[in-house]
Amino acid sequence: MSNKNERDFQTVFYLIFNLMGAYMRVEENSAIGRADAVVYMPDAVFVFELKYDGSAEEAIRQIDEKGYLIPYSADGKRLFKIGVNFDSSQRTIGDWIIREE
Repeated sequence: MSNKNERDFQTVFYLIFNLMGAYMRVEENSAIGRADAVVYMPDAVFVFELKYDGSAEEAIRQIDEKGYLIPYSADGKRLFKIGVNFDSSQRTIGDWIIREE
């Protein structure tokens, strides 16, 4: 990961969830955009929006504005939106927000 960006961290997220045995899709299409990652569990769906030197609040706002949860609202599962910000100066996750719909 020499040229670090949001896509690099998306790849790491995918690998982690895949190794845990979770079903995950990246760049999942919705009506007006694409969620960075969607994790499907038997009783819940987790929609992730990842930011690089942004904010977790900005990520949550994007999930809401682009309707990333809408395709899953009729499934009867618990819905979670998760905004994650990677801080390049600290080289770690700067902040995150988890909200249940």
